[in-house]
Amino acid sequence: MNLLENTIIQLLREKPFYGHFLLNLRRRENNRSDQAAGVTICDGIPTLSINPALLGQHNSMERQALMEHLVKHILHLHPLRRKERNRHDWDIVCDLAINPTINGLPQNAAMPETYGLDPGMAAEEYYALLVPPLDTGNLEGSGYGDGECDERGAAGQSQPDLRDAATVDDHAIWNESDSTPLLLGEEMVRSLTRDSLKGSDGEVPADVRTVVDLLLRPPTIPWRQILRQFAATAGRTGHRSSWLREHRRFSHITPGVRKQRRLNLLVAIDVSDSTNIAEMRESFAAELLQIARGRNTTITLLYANSRIQRIEAFNSSSCQARCYEGGGFTDLRPVFEYAKSMHPLPAAVIYLTDGIGPAPEEMEFPTLWVLTADGEKPVPWGVELRLA
Repeated sequence: MNLLENTIIQLLREKPFYGHFLLNLRRRENNRSDQAAGVTICDGIPTLSINPALLGQHNSMERQALMEHLVKHILHLHPLRRKERNRHDWDIVCDLAINPTINGLPQNAAMPETYGLDPGMAAEEYYALLVPPLDTGNLEGSGYGDGECDERGAAGQSQPDLRDAATVDDHAIWNESDSTPLLLGEEMVRSLTRDSLKGSDGEVPADVRTVVDLLLRPPTIPWRQILRQFAATAGRTGHRSSWLREHRRFSHITPGVRKQRRLNLLVAIDVSDSTNIAEMRESFAAELLQIARGRNTTITLLYANSRIQRIEAFNSSSCQARCYEGGGFTDLRPVFEYAKSMHPLPAAVIYLTDGIGPAPEEMEFPTLWVLTADGEKPVPWGVELRLA
């Protein structure tokens, strides 16, 4: 993984936006991948996957180009935009959309001119031009059967076969993005982009300035929808017996196992003077009640300022929301210390705050910072959601 660190350092010097973006990604090692690196959105969190041995087979320039390639996939939300399209073909056209803007990629990188097309189109446009409209077929494969194809492709001229093309990074892990709603993924990438801009002093490469500007526009998504999607994504999978499903080993004599989504959340409400807005707290509490009623949910609710003032718990069968008046200054650390002591550990932490106060330098729990209109995200980690 030292090669990855060295590559990020080089990008921080030469292209700081990309370097800071990579620093904000969750990382994991994947020695089973047949590609040097890949990026996905796993359980709502943008994640960088690395095969160190294969990464070492690329030279320094190729490694930098590959990292830039991965950042652009996330900025364009490519893992989340596939919808019902053929997976192989979508993978290739996503590369066609970003590869022409990257110098130093491996020689086998797919380029639009190979298929007689101009650079600068979106992935959906390349898909419409290169993939036969009725060719849905098996979404796992290349999208093509063994029959004879017209010598002139969808682009109107002789061209190589799209099914022979390959990506320069690991797209198999994009399947992990299927559980993340597009709007939630967009909000998380927006948060990463803001943090990367701060780290690079506002410097944005010209080739991604447009997509960054679009991401940073005030979202038109209702904050309640993002809150619900974050809570849904954080839920963990449980099991319960069901006679509606046959047991795989014991047939009709034993009930089968049916997966069940259970949600265990830790919610903190900052009760310092800066967040003492009754309407905001009431609307936030009402959404928590809706989340609890909608699923098998347990919510531990902490009222905190510089320390935890009160602890309450409610679930889908006992839903009540109360108000607690606090005051004083804010210290965000006690809530996360409490989270570490919980049994079972929470699936995620949701914190309603203005964000002004000390916070842990890092945290293993997925965190949604629900900030007031004038609030500030206190740390680089976590996802920012602003109430308006």
